[in-house]
Amino acid sequence: MSSTNDTGSVAGPSGRTSRTHRLRGLAGTGIIATLAAMVATTLAAALTQAIGVDFEVPDGGETIPLSGFAVVTGLFSVVGIVIAAALLRWSARPAERLVWTAVSLTAISLLPPLLAGANAATTTALLGLHLIPATVIIPTLARSLRIRTD
Repeated sequence: MSSTNDTGSVAGPSGRTSRTHRLRGLAGTGIIATLAAMVATTLAAALTQAIGVDFEVPDGGETIPLSGFAVVTGLFSVVGIVIAAALLRWSARPAERLVWTAVSLTAISLLPPLLAGANAATTTALLGLHLIPATVIIPTLARSLRIRTD
């Protein structure tokens, strides 16, 4: 019998211990992926800046500092880890739900660079810099959420 209920239990035969173990694994994997995404995004921003993109946002004329890329990447990656942990707890298909949620949120995150009014080079660079952490975090967390059938 097939059910559309998405709140089924995902704990293994050892119950709470298995879930706690998986949550710790998810958190550890998520933190490592977050650090990797922060480094990759900041490095890409530095390289992009080195070739002449100024990251100046017309609203106020301020330039986005390299540290800003690292901080924002870290913040939203941690939000992704929290979403993944919630899905691990309350969803029967956490990996699938995470991918759908994270891809949707990534698509929404592409709107501000398009609406900021920056020049074409800055807009294109910001769009690419949104996709770098997504390509690191989403697959890593999804793999960590897959239920192992050993």
